[in-house]
Amino acid sequence: MEQDITIKITDRDGVTHEVQAPTDMAMNLMEVVRSYELAPEGTIGICGGMAMCASCQCYVKSNHELPEMGDDEGAMLAEAFYVEDNSRLGCQIQMTPELDGLEVELAPES
Repeated sequence: MEQDITIKITDRDGVTHEVQAPTDMAMNLMEVVRSYELAPEGTIGICGGMAMCASCQCYVKSNHELPEMGDDEGAMLAEAFYVEDNSRLGCQIQMTPELDGLEVELAPES
């Protein structure tokens, strides 16, 4: 049985979008943002979700338990612009049923 979750994504213009994300397609947050075209093409997920760029950086606004940050993600965020304590790379956040109600804001373009 497929289960969609509802997440809130605030785009770089400050507009909040409530979107449905499937949890059965191994999608990550960056791919959800792209599928809803919440960021212009070429400004998010430039490296294809390999944690090799910070174009999908986002700020996690809700108190969800997220998977631990990997070494690649941590190293990338250490060099990125506009990094906050709640920064994560969207490509590293898989859509799972536990993330229902997740709220994130896209970081400014660097």
